[in-house]
Amino acid sequence: MLFEDTYRTIENPSEGTFRDRGSKFLGYAYPITSESEIKAIVASLKSEHPKANYHCWAMRLTADRSVFKLNDDGEPAGTAGRPMLNTLLSKDITNILVVVVRYFGGTLLGVPGLINAYKMATEEALEHAVIIEKTVNDVYTISFNYLQMNDIMRIVKEADLAILNQQFDNNCSMQVSIRKMQVNMVLDKLHKLTGVNVKYDHSI
Repeated sequence: MLFEDTYRTIENPSEGTFRDRGSKFLGYAYPITSESEIKAIVASLKSEHPKANYHCWAMRLTADRSVFKLNDDGEPAGTAGRPMLNTLLSKDITNILVVVVRYFGGTLLGVPGLINAYKMATEEALEHAVIIEKTVNDVYTISFNYLQMNDIMRIVKEADLAILNQQFDNNCSMQVSIRKMQVNMVLDKLHKLTGVNVKYDHSI
């Protein structure tokens, strides 16, 4: 299978609400790029909703959509995080965290009711989100001699690379973001230039 170099995510945080028999489910969706962001987001929702009974969440990360986690926060296993995650799977969205804050209304909803409510709250939040397509890019730093500037710039322009950082002295360096599909072609061109160093930094 060809590596897919695009993925779908949301542009900005969004929210939605679902009610069932007195219980209120507030869905919040956030674009994230690392797991380390989750704790702060959940903590701020807990301080915003101190009287809520549950703060359940599900997340997916990485362009190949291989990283996911969920948290039922005390709801019966499989009734909260799992249906939330399934909604993200069916909408094929990644780099996203969805938190559903539940206020218990006094009537037990039962397992099917809970599954439906967490799914619907997630869908409501995503309904209000702008879904965007992003490309998977690798970030490289190119180091070169000032005299090679034109050659480097020509390659950057031809491949339409985004320049993230640059410094020009006697020794110059430029940090560029290269779409996954183009990486080999761009590196081939750069490696043909004498004395040019290319270092892989990370993927975005």
